[in-house]
Amino acid sequence: MITLRAFQPDDIPALVQLLNEDAVTRFLSTKIPQPYSPDDASWWVHEGSLSGINRAIEVDGVLAGCVGVKRGEFEYSRSGELGYWLGAAFWQQGIATAAARQLIAEVFEHTDIARIFAVVFSGNQASMALLRKVGFSEEAVLRQAIFKQGQFYDSHVFSLLNVAQQSGRVG
Repeated sequence: MITLRAFQPDDIPALVQLLNEDAVTRFLSTKIPQPYSPDDASWWVHEGSLSGINRAIEVDGVLAGCVGVKRGEFEYSRSGELGYWLGAAFWQQGIATAAARQLIAEVFEHTDIARIFAVVFSGNQASMALLRKVGFSEEAVLRQAIFKQGQFYDSHVFSLLNVAQQSGRVG
């Protein structure tokens, strides 16, 4: 069973283990320190995860990953950026897809966010497929917009609009 919940202090050892897997962090932002330490995990549990809408993904009582939406600021405050990751042992089981669907529904039902977008590294075909599966459309490809570990990647931008909020249009 897949559950979305707040992060807890008991998650710290699992976060350290999962976020030190090269396969997991390959396409993640360098905002996530590498190597990932218990202090990094403690900060995330007690502070970082409280900013935005972030949920631990739990599968049958085991921490599997994270899904979140970070609201934009100022004139972008009605948009939010979706991010997610899963430990490699949980890949290819529909877990990230189910977690993304749950969080998107929560965001659209309980906030005034009208647009959710996600940015994906070129080469991350699994993430692009997940986004399409949950209804996102590709809006743009920003060529060589990402530079990580000495390599350029194109940035693929996907979005999903909350059609119920379309009445907020101007003009």
